[in-house]
Amino acid sequence: MKRWEDKAWQSSMRIRLDFNNMLTSHVGSRGIAPNEIAEKSALWEAAARGVAAKRDQMKWRELPYTQNEIVKELQETAAYIRANFDTFVVLGIGGSALGPIAVQQALSHLRHNDLPAAKRNGPKLYVEDNIDPERLASLFDVIDIKRTAFNVITKSGSTSETMSQLLLFTSALREAVGENWTKHVVATTDHRAGNLITIARENGLRTFFVPDGVGGRFSELCPVGLLCAAVCGIDIEELLGGAAYMDALASEPNIWENPAYMAAALEYIAMGKGCNIGVLMPYADSLKYMADWYAQLWAESLGKSRNEEGALIYAGQTPVKALGVTDQHSQVQLYTEGPFDKVLTFLGVERYRKELAIPHAYDHLADVAFLSGHTFNELIQSEQRATEYAVTKSGHLNKTITLPEVNAFTIGELLYMFEVQTAFAGELLHINAFDQPGVEEGKNATYALLGKQGYDAKRQELSAAPAKEAANTI
Repeated sequence: MKRWEDKAWQSSMRIRLDFNNMLTSHVGSRGIAPNEIAEKSALWEAAARGVAAKRDQMKWRELPYTQNEIVKELQETAAYIRANFDTFVVLGIGGSALGPIAVQQALSHLRHNDLPAAKRNGPKLYVEDNIDPERLASLFDVIDIKRTAFNVITKSGSTSETMSQLLLFTSALREAVGENWTKHVVATTDHRAGNLITIARENGLRTFFVPDGVGGRFSELCPVGLLCAAVCGIDIEELLGGAAYMDALASEPNIWENPAYMAAALEYIAMGKGCNIGVLMPYADSLKYMADWYAQLWAESLGKSRNEEGALIYAGQTPVKALGVTDQHSQVQLYTEGPFDKVLTFLGVERYRKELAIPHAYDHLADVAFLSGHTFNELIQSEQRATEYAVTKSGHLNKTITLPEVNAFTIGELLYMFEVQTAFAGELLHINAFDQPGVEEGKNATYALLGKQGYDAKRQELSAAPAKEAANTI
């Protein structure tokens, strides 16, 4: 039996949601009164029924179970890449990049690429999630393209940023290794339609598929994220096991027993009190990029101008990323003394994977000596607790999610909890949490500006936009 299959071990790894500091009993009159939660029981029950009824449409909810069917193939491809290449480059944007970055940061060595090959758990990893020409050109200075594998990820096969990257790097590969370039490229895309699947089939590329009904920001637990994780030596079976464990918890209709539902319900009430900003502040460098991944999930899912009936509502809560303790020295002043328009979510760790002592020195200096004999573990956890106290004392709403430790199981739990939280919030706001019409508008405008066929009307629309006046540029 693997550890993540043991019920007692699973229970010991359950992540916890502490929402005491969202309540009036802790933050005063600006908080949420317990009866405010109870009075909305009909709303919570209706939203729970809505989420349950739409489960068949939320194909990402089945990923903890369905992806086990291709784990072996993913691991075999990962082994091939690990054996034959020094560098692995992910080409993608949005959910195709943020998930792999977050999981790699959480579960691999924090200085993975700086380690010598003998100590590194897999090839060096670069996730190219932008098209800045300087950045892309600089990659050629730090990789040997003859020893580099690429995973190009776009479900639609028409993502301009990713496809332009594909053109750049496959051209360089052809020049460097000739016809063998196809051995360097893995395609992750839709199994039926799109330009990338056409290119993959024409050239015999290794291919993985994004399951039907799984949008980019919900795709980390399918090949989009699992291949990258496996290449870097992360236990993807345990990752899926953690997600499955959270699925059971997050399927409970009673919000008092469901951490994902309760977190969404609290944010919903807070939005009604004017908290239109949500800050996610991990107190672990390993969890730093979870805030970036969460920002896309929350913003792109909930930022909608219309509800499901088509009425204008301009819904959403702006996600902000912070890092403890770094941002205690840049943002916390605002969070303790600024407007009451934010909810802070602290993301803490009970047991860090390393313990590091603070040595004795300068004992004659009282302001330094008090640190000696403690550990950095104590220091960062004390700073988290102190920040939580300061924010609470000032009457600002906050809650804390605690991971017993950072491992593949707890990261699977966390990813899945945030996804279900987002779906439940979408039900409460009565919006479609799974489309992104605002993103599509920008994509279509880009196509028109670059002369793509079929976008003449959009080009005309852009041409008719009011001209910028020189007088308004200083």
